[in-house]
Amino acid sequence: MSSGIEAGSGSFARPRLTVLSGPSGVGKSSVLAELRRQGPVNVHFSVSVTTRKPRPGEVDGRHYHFVDRVEFDRMVVAGEFLEHAEFAGNCYGTPKDPVLRALESGLPSLLEIELQGARQVRATMPEAQLVMLAPPSWEHLVERLVGRGTEDPDVIERRLEIARDEMAAEKEFDEVVVNADVRSAARDLLNLVVGPQPEI
Repeated sequence: MSSGIEAGSGSFARPRLTVLSGPSGVGKSSVLAELRRQGPVNVHFSVSVTTRKPRPGEVDGRHYHFVDRVEFDRMVVAGEFLEHAEFAGNCYGTPKDPVLRALESGLPSLLEIELQGARQVRATMPEAQLVMLAPPSWEHLVERLVGRGTEDPDVIERRLEIARDEMAAEKEFDEVVVNADVRSAARDLLNLVVGPQPEI
C-alpha cells in the first residue's frame, strides 16, 4: 500500500474545517510537523488541551496546552471545548473559540483529535471533513508503538486495542491518507485542507 488518498470521491465542496484522526503511533504529529515545514501554509492549526505529561521535545502552546485535571474539568463545565474525550487515561479537548474565529475569518482550520472527538465534531458540525491517517499495515503500526519506548506494556496493549477499533471506523471518514512516507502524506493532507499545491 503506498502513501496516498485511499477513500472519498472528492466530489463534494471542500469544507473549511478538517479533522485529522488516526490510531496512536500512526505518525499524526510527524505529518503535521512536515506540513508546517512545507509551508508557508495559510491554515489555522488548532492546539489541543491535554492532561497528559509532555513528551520529550513537546512545547506547551505549540504541540499541546498542558493542564491538570482540575483545570480541564473547569474548561468542560465552562463549555470551552468544541469536543473533548478521555483516551488512555488522559483527557484531551479542542478549545472552541480559536477554531470558530478562524472559520469566521475564512481561514481553513485543521484539528488533530481522537476518534471520539472526531465523532463529536461530525455530530455538531456535519460539514466538517474527516480525514483518517492510516498506517501502511497493521504490523507497521505495532512496530511503531512498541519502538516508541515511552509507555508501559499495559498502556501499549490498550492503545493497540483502541487502534483496532479506530481502524474499523474507517468508513466513517471522508478521506483516508496512508502514511507510508511522511512528506507525501503531509502533501496529501494539505491538498485536502486547502486544495492541490504545486510540487516542491
